[in-house]
Amino acid sequence: MKGMKDQYIFEYLDENDFRKKERSVRKYNMLAYKKLEFEFYPELRNGNFLGEKISEDKERCTASYELKLPTDERSALVHGEIRLYYTVYYNKKIILLTNFKPEELLDEGHRTELKAYKGVMISKENAKRDMFKVNLVNMLENK
Repeated sequence: MKGMKDQYIFEYLDENDFRKKERSVRKYNMLAYKKLEFEFYPELRNGNFLGEKISEDKERCTASYELKLPTDERSALVHGEIRLYYTVYYNKKIILLTNFKPEELLDEGHRTELKAYKGVMISKENAKRDMFKVNLVNMLENK
């Protein structure tokens, strides 16, 4: 077990916005949320940076990462994978939690109750588009 001073601390680009999306992940994808809370966050705090490094700034001693969270296959095909974005400040021992994607769906999921169509969450604002995508995925799966 590492000492507390060896651990990274979390900070937020916009904590309110981040927490709203995090609550949407908890509400609509409990598996992803549990992985995040009990596996991914502790690993990150211990300095094990998970996911794909998407950029690096050697001068500032930072790196940005994208971490895919468990997403069921159908939802991923309709809305894309659920992803966490964060930046590590190595010298300061800080992890800046920046965002989740799909942003629009998670934002809307926080503001209003999302409905499911054939087992996939659908946006109220883009219900026709989302239902079309779900039907298309179903058609392709049944071929």
